[in-house]
Amino acid sequence: MKAVVYQKYGSPDVLELKEVEKPTPKDNEVLIKVHAASVNDWDWGLLRGKPFMNRLFFGLLKPKIKTIGGDIAGRIEAVGRNVKKFQPGDEVFGDLSGCGFGGFAEYVCARENALVLKPASMTFEEVAAVPQAAVLALQGLRDKRQIQPGKKVLINGAGGGAGTFAVQIAKSLGAEVTGVDSTSKLDMMRSIGADQVIDFTQEDFTKNEQRYDFILDFAAHHSIFDYKRALSPKGIYIMVGGSSARIFQTIFLGPLISMTGSKKMGILAHKPNKGLDFMKELFEAGKVVPVIDRRYPLSEVPEALRYFGEGHARGKVVITVEHNKKT
Repeated sequence: MKAVVYQKYGSPDVLELKEVEKPTPKDNEVLIKVHAASVNDWDWGLLRGKPFMNRLFFGLLKPKIKTIGGDIAGRIEAVGRNVKKFQPGDEVFGDLSGCGFGGFAEYVCARENALVLKPASMTFEEVAAVPQAAVLALQGLRDKRQIQPGKKVLINGAGGGAGTFAVQIAKSLGAEVTGVDSTSKLDMMRSIGADQVIDFTQEDFTKNEQRYDFILDFAAHHSIFDYKRALSPKGIYIMVGGSSARIFQTIFLGPLISMTGSKKMGILAHKPNKGLDFMKELFEAGKVVPVIDRRYPLSEVPEALRYFGEGHARGKVVITVEHNKKT
């Protein structure tokens, strides 16, 4: 089978499309014929070995994982003898970041608890865009308390993969949503339901007079004290992504701020696939729709990652996997 592999950390140039051995599922795994995958921050970080904490888990000097790709959608070809949930022919999708990645390939093995059945109304490409980004958005919005109707919610990085889901989820919960991102993404954010949009190249939302009940941050560039200032008296700030410096600042200062005042500030501890069934319900009800910016074939994964890394993607970047009759 074909898979995109790499032997060292670096730019997308280190990725190669090669023929590798087709995997065999373990007793608690299934073998999936991949039809689509999508690009996430995890993949970008694993490719470059940044932030440095990635190397502590996935290889200090060179990557232990040879094929990245967390989000996949495909059809089950074989099941291990202990698998109860699925059978060959089932169409599934899920986030493999908790069980070895490997999604940028024609086939991949995964534990059954990393997968759910694909909604019949959605294409493989649509559901491949979902698992990591949608679950991050959902968990972020529900991390401390349920969003209540009428609450003012700000999504920083609302035009990216997870941000586009967050806008729609927050709207489905009745929130008044403000989306923050770059100029080229403003119209798209409005089209998916954002009540207000802010161009971060023109305005700093932490310095205006508006206060928010909930801030979900996918692109932390400000000090935690700037975000604190932008919160309402009992507001909540949840960080999902940002630089290493901002991550450590939130980890250490967030609990202290939360204990000494009415505002709560913290960082999301991502739990792969938790809430994916709930997201299926939102998709089937038409309340949330995946936003796909670009599609690339498996042979162009380096180009897909290069585009993703530039930070200009409006929604998700999806990888399509074509199979010939011999695979």
